Amino acid sequence: MPNFDSTTVFVRAASSYLHGEEFPALGMIDPRLTPLAERVNHLPRAARTTMYTTGGANEGVSPDDLGDVDVERFREWVVDRYPTRGYPAVVVGSSNGAAVYLAALLGIPWLPQTFLVPVRRDCHPDDVRRDARWGAAHAEPFLEANPEVSLHQMHDPNQDRLMVRKLAYFRTKSRTLGPAYEEFIESVLEPGGTIVTLECGYDWPAIDLGERHSFQVGGLGGLAPEEYYEGGERVADFLERQDADVREWDVAEPDGRIPEAEWGFEPALLDDVDRFAEEHNHEVRRLRFDDPRELSPFVADRYRERYAARDRPVERLLVQSFALVEPWWTIRTGSVPYWSAFNTESDVAFLEQYLDRTDPYDEIRATLFSHGVESAGLASADRWREVLEHARDGHGFVGVDASEFPYDVETHVRYHADLPEAIDARHPHLPPMAFHRFDERATETASEYGLEWT
Repeated sequence: MPNFDSTTVFVRAASSYLHGEEFPALGMIDPRLTPLAERVNHLPRAARTTMYTTGGANEGVSPDDLGDVDVERFREWVVDRYPTRGYPAVVVGSSNGAAVYLAALLGIPWLPQTFLVPVRRDCHPDDVRRDARWGAAHAEPFLEANPEVSLHQMHDPNQDRLMVRKLAYFRTKSRTLGPAYEEFIESVLEPGGTIVTLECGYDWPAIDLGERHSFQVGGLGGLAPEEYYEGGERVADFLERQDADVREWDVAEPDGRIPEAEWGFEPALLDDVDRFAEEHNHEVRRLRFDDPRELSPFVADRYRERYAARDRPVERLLVQSFALVEPWWTIRTGSVPYWSAFNTESDVAFLEQYLDRTDPYDEIRATLFSHGVESAGLASADRWREVLEHARDGHGFVGVDASEFPYDVETHVRYHADLPEAIDARHPHLPPMAFHRFDERATETASEYGLEWT
């Protein structure tokens, strides 16, 4: 499994919590190497950015081996992470950091629809058409070997600028549950239990490269979809800062909008979930939302209610960025979790909207995920400090060297080590919230957050 992918990290985090374990270093760095990783920031920035590129390349599969990649093995890997015990419900669907905390709240597994297959190849980040041609020429063996998935090839020359030099992003979305998920659900879901489909409706313009194969330029983050295809001042300024030879990207006209590669939900899976649920007498609940970040306020407020019901403080918020999630310590410190997809201006805006409408927090702390490039639309550390100042008493970062953001490689291990030091409160871990009670609250409140629960 690719270590750097959001789905991989979220599965590891969710399963670690169900095992009653902490989640250090994104679950991918050998603890014996942590002292070395904590000294990386002393390297020149150019060396650190090279680490992103070469590290990503080491994760990729050879294009010659694409016909041997079986997505079912990914699903087997997922179910092998979780404890094999009875559950009142399981969550299946979109990749989402808030889903990690929803699963932790309910004490249930989250089974993702989307997986990343990183493929080694060389490509200039601004040569978008070349990557599309490369994908069209190499995808057929993979698609033939995996007829039950759709391939959403993704190329982001802004946020993923360092990684796409050496990797093609083949994001796959399962159109069926597959044997591993079916066997797992059948063995662990209690009689009459519920399958919750997590359906993010976020879409993106895409180019049709053939049956079940699309090509997406850019992704959720600092730029709007149209800016990738049409250019603009922000794109030109970014490319100038990167000393690029162009001031806009040469991209083919998109053929339409489809589920976004990393976060969107492929609705073809619903028919298979309904079939399986009917065959095994299980209930189905659908949790739908338009933007991946819309789930975060709903989950945060469910934790506030849960803490209050257990006579625990509800005034501490911990904002966790992209893959920097740690459910074990978040709940141990009595923090309310809020997941931020990235560190862009739009992510700041989502957080500000939440803080403006909810009851005030006394303390707000945040992690910042560093991706090694000052991408267009990135919010500065100072901008994040401004929103943290909504706190009535204390605020600050966790595991962040703000002077090095977004080149702060050490944050990927430091966020976990710093969390129990930055927040000294300790509380017992919560027993899972009864699913029937969650069902009631979701029915009562989902529409208040722009969500649908049916």
